[in-house]
Amino acid sequence: MGNVFTGMNISATGMTAQRTRLDIISQNIANVNSTRDADGNVYRRKSVIFEEKNYVSFSDSLVNATGNLGKGVKISQIFEDTEEPLKKVYDPSHPDADEDGYVYYPNVNTVTEMTDMIDASRSYEANVTAFNASKNMQLKALDIGK
Repeated sequence: MGNVFTGMNISATGMTAQRTRLDIISQNIANVNSTRDADGNVYRRKSVIFEEKNYVSFSDSLVNATGNLGKGVKISQIFEDTEEPLKKVYDPSHPDADEDGYVYYPNVNTVTEMTDMIDASRSYEANVTAFNASKNMQLKALDIGK
């Protein structure tokens, strides 16, 4: 059995992870119309991969093996999407057009990003709700002792 703050710690890791995910989504949306970054490359959509936090001690691993407790979530990777092709638009007057008159735009779909943003926001809110529920249970437990 973990300490009284375990539930709050797990919720806090979820909030941190979802906040980072929201930051990445915002970065994607902000660059939807950019044709090049500081290095002259076309911006590529970024995504976040989560994984369960590592267990640092044997007792943590033992508790996890019994299926009673988790450690929360962490970001294992922020990666660029190189699978989805860039958007190719014919605009020979654009300063970033290639020799054939095409301009390449990021592989960012605003509808997908907004959907992901709603999902991340709701996940964040769910973690806030769980955090507050843990806090309220602990406060009620303190009232019992009075």
